[in-house]
Amino acid sequence: MKAAVMREYKAPLSIENVAIDDPGPSEVLLKTAATGICHSDLHVIEGALPVPPPCVLGHEPAGVVEAVGAGVTDFVPGDHVIGCLTAWCGVCKFCTAGRPYLCPTQFVGRPPGAKPRLSSESGDPLGQFANLSSFAEQMLCPERSLVKIRDDMPLDRASLIGCGVTTGLGAVLNTVHVPAGSSVVVIGCGGVGLSAVQGARIIGASQIIAVDAQAWKFDLARKLGATDCIDATDGDAVAAVQGLTGGGADFVFECIGLVPTVQQAVAMTGRGGTAVLVGVVPITETVALSAADLTLQEKKVQGSYMGSNRFRFDMPKYIDFYLDGRLFLDEMISSRIKLDEVNEAFDKMRKGEAARQVIVFD
Repeated sequence: MKAAVMREYKAPLSIENVAIDDPGPSEVLLKTAATGICHSDLHVIEGALPVPPPCVLGHEPAGVVEAVGAGVTDFVPGDHVIGCLTAWCGVCKFCTAGRPYLCPTQFVGRPPGAKPRLSSESGDPLGQFANLSSFAEQMLCPERSLVKIRDDMPLDRASLIGCGVTTGLGAVLNTVHVPAGSSVVVIGCGGVGLSAVQGARIIGASQIIAVDAQAWKFDLARKLGATDCIDATDGDAVAAVQGLTGGGADFVFECIGLVPTVQQAVAMTGRGGTAVLVGVVPITETVALSAADLTLQEKKVQGSYMGSNRFRFDMPKYIDFYLDGRLFLDEMISSRIKLDEVNEAFDKMRKGEAARQVIVFD
């Protein structure tokens, strides 16, 4: 099969012929239909997340089941599925307490010494990103990385739900359960941030302020639910938010993952409010915050990982939201591309020229 392989950090991905193994016990072989291009993939390419090369990236897929391994009972060939990086074991304290997205075994692959799922034409093992590796024509995944979805859901739009939509929407609906009537700020209008904007609209937030350094995104943000937009390059964004909200918002969602924007998120949060860190700051960096600001105003700083999802419950629900008109996905897709255009897509992402790009396979 054809796949995009990361051979080294900070270099273009290499389009190669890659061998994929047969499904083993509890594994599912998929034909990849579509995959979104997520900023976390770029973090890996740039060395900000510790995923060693060589490996096949991609983690926002939808596809069709081709074959199943021994013991698989949840899927049969022909099923339409979404893949999610938060695989779950079902028995640890997080899974049994209803927080499967924190399962400590979610990135565990095949047992040591087993044949790799992916390998080069010469037989050398290739790493698999998050048990998915969707920048490829096929995927070989644990069955607990997948959820079956309705056949009437278009798979290119379904792929967005695999990461970006679930992360942003879930941060609002699951992580902090934003009440109706709240004031909400979203910093960053990429796929995750625009999904957070939609989550705030769906729950009935009274004020939804989108903040970004790319003003072209504001028309889209308004279509998806923003009531106000702030250009971060035009003056003091913190002061602008405080002015619009009368001192700070009830909830501020940081959806970029940069130290300065995390600090801005806390400063934009009003008394008794919550700053929600959704974007992933590179693991080599730390963020300095004023403890007095948190204490004297009783602000909260809350992390949100993958929208605190229970993806086999949440993702079918989000598909219903799309099909009944509550969740807008078509508008979020900036372009549909082929696999061999993936490097150009990452260049657009670096420049902030796209909301969400989707690789569509034949």
